[in-house]
Amino acid sequence: MAPLPTTEARRSPGPWRTAVADLSRNRPATAAAVVLLIVVVVCLCAPLYADHIAHTDPFQSHVSGTTVVDGKTVPVLTPSSTGLGLGVTPIGPTWDTAHYFLGSDNQGRDVMARLLYGGRTSLFIGVTAALLTVVIGTAVGVLAGYAGGAVDAVISRILDVIWAFPVYLLAICLSVVLLTDGLRLGPLTVDTGSLWLPVVIIAAIYVPYVARPLRGQVLVLRNKEFIQAAIGSGAPALRVMRREVLPNVVPTAIVFLPLMTALAMLTESALSFLSVGVQPPDASWGTIIEDGLGLLYTRPAVTIAPGLLIALTTVALNVLGDGVRDALDPSARLRGGV
Repeated sequence: MAPLPTTEARRSPGPWRTAVADLSRNRPATAAAVVLLIVVVVCLCAPLYADHIAHTDPFQSHVSGTTVVDGKTVPVLTPSSTGLGLGVTPIGPTWDTAHYFLGSDNQGRDVMARLLYGGRTSLFIGVTAALLTVVIGTAVGVLAGYAGGAVDAVISRILDVIWAFPVYLLAICLSVVLLTDGLRLGPLTVDTGSLWLPVVIIAAIYVPYVARPLRGQVLVLRNKEFIQAAIGSGAPALRVMRREVLPNVVPTAIVFLPLMTALAMLTESALSFLSVGVQPPDASWGTIIEDGLGLLYTRPAVTIAPGLLIALTTVALNVLGDGVRDALDPSARLRGGV
């Protein structure tokens, strides 16, 4: 009689639990996850900061507004004293008070409050576009790789056409066109001022970057014995893709998620900086950089602060993505143990 399995064998962790344990032991990835969590939590607290600490509306101009600094009431915007004396000079960072902590922009709006609200927008667009890209790219890659033949040829040529365009050039062209009339696909309608418009544009241009690698992986999987056995048993193609192929490509798709989030945030910031991304009254880190471009020499904090947050967030996402890849890639674990 065969021996009963031991307690250790019955309690052996599965692949996902092993991957999570490996990721938790990766110190750079853990530190990156903590940094991302802090950024997300702080940005989610934007309404609390604006209403209860700064006591200001970050989306309303305060041209004639005043604030108290060192017990004195001072204007938020003062007439420029340089050159021809045209324009205004915003109040600089106060540091010792929560009101205008990072100063104001050229419309008298609190930069710190706008920075937190802009982070909510940038994170929403980045995460949502990345999720949409990974979901569509996974579906397209699995279908093309498994179906083969004419289906694969048509899908691959479409992906090649999108791949052939420079990313930012294609994104700018789509944004300029869609900002005029919005997006209408049957019952789906996206208005020109909606945050979903940059989400759809960014997701569309990055689909080939996910679909092509996954298609190649599916082409290899299709020749494996367990896939051929499922096909030989008469299982429907949809069932084989769902139960046999998809579980084997999901880890790769998960690896793409933080990396595509970083790319989506960078693309959104570039589009918003060029005024073809997030539209007023919404704000993002890219629009804040554009607002502070004319103040670069007098009030650099308006531009530097969102730029630093973009760099910090994207670096953290890339480090976390590397950690997720190492945790989900068995060959990486074997190389690390040699």
